[in-house]
Amino acid sequence: MDHISLSASDAFGSLDAFVLSRAELDTRRPPLLHSQDFYELVWVQNGTVRLHQTGSKRDLSEGDLLFISPNQLHGLQGRGDAAMVVSLAIRPGVITSIGSRHNDLSGVAFWGDNTAPLVAHRDMRQLVTLNQAALQLERSPRRKLYLEAFLMPLLVALDRPPEGVSPDAPDWLIAACSAARNVDVFRNGAAGFVAATGRAHPHVSRTMRRFLGVTPSDYINMQRMDYAARRLTGTSDPLAEIATDCGLPNLSHFHKLFLLAHGKTPQRYRRAHQQDLIQPRP
Repeated sequence: MDHISLSASDAFGSLDAFVLSRAELDTRRPPLLHSQDFYELVWVQNGTVRLHQTGSKRDLSEGDLLFISPNQLHGLQGRGDAAMVVSLAIRPGVITSIGSRHNDLSGVAFWGDNTAPLVAHRDMRQLVTLNQAALQLERSPRRKLYLEAFLMPLLVALDRPPEGVSPDAPDWLIAACSAARNVDVFRNGAAGFVAATGRAHPHVSRTMRRFLGVTPSDYINMQRMDYAARRLTGTSDPLAEIATDCGLPNLSHFHKLFLLAHGKTPQRYRRAHQQDLIQPRP
């Protein structure tokens, strides 16, 4: 298939790790798709943008992000007036280096298995934050340090399956596992988790055992104990208050679950991660 090929040697200066640019898009359909030998992050700053790919097209709205990898054929077209995008072209070595250091990025953004550009979305508040960070990057030297300082907060904020949840799990289960990290969900125990799925309890239990190897109750208790550990480490809140906020007003049961999860009683855990760490005594 005929297409246009863009090269990093033409796009980047010899010492540049990135190039950031803004463009108002032509409303004519691109005559040819194009590919490139570098990575590119594009987001819709204003208006509607049509993404053309081989045999398909889709419209993108303000706040949509495109993570484009080398050799992915694509083309952009403005739809209506003042369709504007921000483009961040990135040398391949930067993305390879970040991925090799952070396994948590597997399946996310540039590190997915997609043969087409991956699309994500930022809401208006997140888009404002992204644009402010882009302005800071624009004023910085075009070096890897400043590029990574821009990319990392964005990558961390992208939606991804919670730790331990297979990307192959149903979307409703992934969404419920993400919701289970919220106090309002895990405080209500397994019933709160099942309610977040919108499915019947037996079906939820079977699906969780298949994809996670645990029951809804087990998973919720893991979230409770992670939350309790953070509260014990980061605050001086009374133990009874933390237990109640976890949905476990029975302190004996709370102690048992915490000891099982962390190998220490709540009191010993707090001392080890507060006093003994910050002001150790002989």
